[in-house]
Amino acid sequence: MLYAQDSWAVLLIFQAMDAAGKDGAIKHVMSGINPQGCQVASFKAPSPRSRITTTSGACQKRLPERGHIGIFNRFLLRESASGARASRASRQAEAAVDPGQQEDLGPALRDICAFERYLTRNGIAIRKFFLHISHAEQKRRFLERLDTPEKNWKFSAADIAERRYWREYMAAYQT
Repeated sequence: MLYAQDSWAVLLIFQAMDAAGKDGAIKHVMSGINPQGCQVASFKAPSPRSRITTTSGACQKRLPERGHIGIFNRFLLRESASGARASRASRQAEAAVDPGQQEDLGPALRDICAFERYLTRNGIAIRKFFLHISHAEQKRRFLERLDTPEKNWKFSAADIAERRYWREYMAAYQT
């Protein structure tokens, strides 16, 4: 029906902390969809340099065409805001400033929201899914990755370092 109408595209955005099961959820949810009309784009965690950037050509290049479904496994623009949020929040916490205010994200959040409104006005229906995982469950899954040889490739020492910013990331995802 979506393909036949050729008037809308659907963009599904899956967000989660590392080890929350984004890949598995996408595989399960999309198992009944014809793969010809569906494209999955996986974005790596942003580098410190890309966290500064609020728009991304990589995201724009991977948007679904009308009549198709696009899936973003981690949305780079949201990740940019999360990274900026975590960085700013940790600096503000040291300065005893409330990091929970929307102004903390400043132009990055406004740009992201404007970009999403632009996509919607231009025929892309956006649906976002945040997979929640507890701090303890994430630790268990990281340890499982270390203990299971087939999952070793998924483990990164950077994941452990990022756990220090758990609260900041949770606050960023909830804004």
